[in-house]
Amino acid sequence: MKKDIHPKYYSEATITCACGASFNVGSTLEKIHVEICSMCHPFYTGKEKLLDTAGRVDKFRARMEAAEKFKEKSAPKKVIKNDAVKKNESADNSAKDNK
Repeated sequence: MKKDIHPKYYSEATITCACGASFNVGSTLEKIHVEICSMCHPFYTGKEKLLDTAGRVDKFRARMEAAEKFKEKSAPKKVIKNDAVKKNESADNSAKDNK
């Protein structure tokens, strides 16, 4: 391994958060300042908030309801054939069978 190419390693580097918490870790930097850590991050503290930016959930639900209504309106209707049409079809089928 080449000498003098690796940065100095600090086994007791200090990480300081904006909330005031500090930790000791190993790093190539002696002091590290961060804005958020596991002591103040909402995911780790259990104070997580789900934000509905600009009503996106409501917009999605409205689109889904509109799509359901459209499906109901455009659903194919059952066609009931007349008895006369059924008789003609059965006559045509029997004629084809006889050939």
